[in-house]
Order: sequence, then structure tokens, then C-alpha cells
Amino acid sequence: QVRLVESGGGSVQAGGSLRLSCAASGYTYSASCMGWFRQAPGKEREAVARISVRDITAYADSVKGRFTISRDNAKNTLYLQMNSLKPEDTAMYYCAAPGDGGRTWFMGCVFGNWGQGTQVTVSS
Repeated sequence: QVRLVESGGGSVQAGGSLRLSCAASGYTYSASCMGWFRQAPGKEREAVARISVRDITAYADSVKGRFTISRDNAKNTLYLQMNSLKPEDTAMYYCAAPGDGGRTWFMGCVFGNWGQGTQVTVSS
């Protein structure tokens, strides 16, 4: 199965920026739709963004215009640039890739493999 390792999380003040990275291994990364999800305490996991094989991007309405998802296929790495962060962005952020038995869908992609997550905390 694919192995995903997130990094780049941290604590910032409202209005600040962070860039999350996801290193992928164990599969053909360039042939996969990749995504970012997040989960805050007491809330359900929600989709943030996804990027297709042809680098077509899609975003949740809550982050559109502030977050940018991208990929570097040569490095097998997925990124999430987060600008103008708000306290409501505070959550554990997970990198997602296709996997056997995947049942989580977002904008035409299905996900079943997840990283360990990286914490993002935005203070007001």
C-alpha cells in the first residue's frame, strides 16, 4: 500500500501562512489523484482540496481563494499552501491517496489511504 508522510504543520496567528508537504511512496504517484483532508476535535473529517492526474484542482468552499494544492511528481510530493489562515482552519490535516476499499469521495476522486497527519493551529 501507499505510504504517506505529512510535514509542515505548526502554530501561527490568524492571517499567517503555512505550507504542508506530503511525501508519497509505494505506488505510482503520478497516476494518482491526491487530496488533503482535515479533522477538528469533535467534528467529522472534511475534504479540503484535491488534484487530479492532469493537475486539475478543486477546493472546498471554505478554503477557496486561500489554499492552493499542488504536486511535484519528480519528488513524489504533494503540497498545500495555506494563506490568510483563520482560527477555524485549526485541525489535523491528512494527506490522502487512492487505496483498496476506499470509500471517501471528493470531486470525482476516491480515497482510502491516509498519512499520520500534521497539526495546524491558528490563534486569534
